[in-house]
Amino acid sequence: MSPLEIAGVTIFILALYAGIFSIVFGMPGTVIILIDAILYATITEFDKIGIEILVILLLISVPAESLDFMLRMKSKIRFGTYGKGAWAPLIGSIIGAVIMTQALLGLGTFTGIFFGGFIGVVVMELIHVRQLKPALRDGYGVIIGRFIGMFVKGVCALVMIIIALTNIYS
Repeated sequence: MSPLEIAGVTIFILALYAGIFSIVFGMPGTVIILIDAILYATITEFDKIGIEILVILLLISVPAESLDFMLRMKSKIRFGTYGKGAWAPLIGSIIGAVIMTQALLGLGTFTGIFFGGFIGVVVMELIHVRQLKPALRDGYGVIIGRFIGMFVKGVCALVMIIIALTNIYS
């Protein structure tokens, strides 16, 4: 391999891992992986990754993102945080990630997202309901929905990465 090819593969692999890492932040990581594979296939003229592989990656990505979206919306609707309180977990997650990252470094980002989202929902529900038990129940529901969605997308992203890398290195 020439140095240019090595640099290209390195950028491709870094973008794959950026896609899986972005799932932690609630971004569409499987779509990032799919776009990365499409760009790589286009640049290499579909030598290592063909149309069939791209279709397989698409068939993994779309259901994963759809399921994650449905799980998050279902938990927000079921636990009553849909509507005005829908922004509370997002704002809480961002604030939690910023605060906890400084305290616990990489692990702090991950825990800050969950605890920040939980606290954001609890505070928003306390403002609306003014009772602690329903607020805690709503916060718990949103966190469970987020965790399950993130887990499903993470597994799908790992499968997509394995498929892409095995086709490049086989």
